[in-house]
Amino acid sequence: MKKRTIITVVSLLVIGAIVFFILQNNKKKNEAEVAVVAQKNSDIAVRTTQVKALELSGDFAVNGNFVANRQVQISSEMSGQLAALYVKEGSYVKAGQSIGRLVGDKVSVNVSNAKANLANAQQALSRYEQAYQTGGVTALQLDQARLQVTNARAQVQSASLVSGDTNIVSKISGIVNQKFVEVGTVLSPGNPIVEIVDISSVKLRVEVDQSLLGSLKVGDLIKVHPDVVSDTLEGRITFIAPAASGALKFPVEISVQNSFNKLKAGMYGTALFNRATQGKSLTIPRSAFVGSVSDNTVFVVKEGFAYLTKIQTGANLGDLVEVVSGLKEGDVVVSSGQINLTDKSKVRQLK
Repeated sequence: MKKRTIITVVSLLVIGAIVFFILQNNKKKNEAEVAVVAQKNSDIAVRTTQVKALELSGDFAVNGNFVANRQVQISSEMSGQLAALYVKEGSYVKAGQSIGRLVGDKVSVNVSNAKANLANAQQALSRYEQAYQTGGVTALQLDQARLQVTNARAQVQSASLVSGDTNIVSKISGIVNQKFVEVGTVLSPGNPIVEIVDISSVKLRVEVDQSLLGSLKVGDLIKVHPDVVSDTLEGRITFIAPAASGALKFPVEISVQNSFNKLKAGMYGTALFNRATQGKSLTIPRSAFVGSVSDNTVFVVKEGFAYLTKIQTGANLGDLVEVVSGLKEGDVVVSSGQINLTDKSKVRQLK
C-alpha cells in the first residue's frame, strides 16, 4: 500500500514538472511574439513630402493686424474730484473739446485772491507815483512798488492757468473707446479718465522676411485685403522697422484710409506684395508646419526617425511657404501626422 502511494506521488510530481515546462515554453513564445508585434507597432505612420526649389514671382501674401492711427488716454493734469464727464463710450470728440471738469472751488478762490492782490498793488503803485512827483518817496520805493505789481500780475496768470487745468480737454479727434472713472472720483495727476481712438485711418502691421525687404520702401502703394471687406483696398507703406523682431522678421506698417468706417483696430488683414522673379527658392507645404507657420518648426525624416527642426521662413504663398534657412533641397519633411510625433520618433512613411 505504501509502495503504491509513493508511486502515485512520484507520478504526480513528474506530470507537474512536464506541465510547468510546457507553460514556460509557451510564455517565452508569447513574449517573443508580443515583442515582435510591439516592434512593428512602434513605427508611427506619417505622410511626407520633399523640399522643392521653385521659381517664385508675382504676388505673395503676408497676414497681420490693423492698429489705430492714434490711441491716447486722456488724464487729469492736477489733483481734484471729477465734477462732470461730458462723454461716454462711443462718443465722437474733436481735438480741443472739453470732455470733463474737476471741482474748482479752491482754485477759483486762489484766482480771486490773486486778482485782489494785483488790484491792491496797482493802487499802491498809483499812490507812489504821485508821491514821487512831490518828493514824498524815493526812486527805490517806486521801483519796489512797480515790482510788486509785476509779481501780482504773474500770480494771477499762474492761478488762471491752474484754474484752466480743471477743464479736461481731448488732445486728439476720435471715438471714446473706454471710460476709466465715474463722476465723483478723486483723481491724481496722470490718472486716466478716458481712452480715445482715432480710426479715420488704420495701419496694417505685418512682418516680412529680410529677403523681401530690399524690394520695399516707405511710400510704396500696397494692396490690402481686410477680412471683413470683400474688396481689395489700397494702402501706403509708412514705416519699415530698422531692426528685426525675435523671429527675424521686419515689422512693416501700411496705412489705409478708413472713410467707410468698417475697419477697426485689432481686425485681421492681408497685405499683397509683388515680387519680381529672383531665381529659385526652397518651398514646403503649409501643412508641414508643427502648429502655425509662425512657429517655424517642422519634422525632418532621416533614416526612419523624425527630428523636430527649427527653420526660417520667407514669403507666404498660399498653400506653399518659402524656406530661407534650416532645410535643403531634397530633405523629407512630415506633411501629415505630426500630432502623434515627438522629437526622434520612429516613423513609417505612407505612400
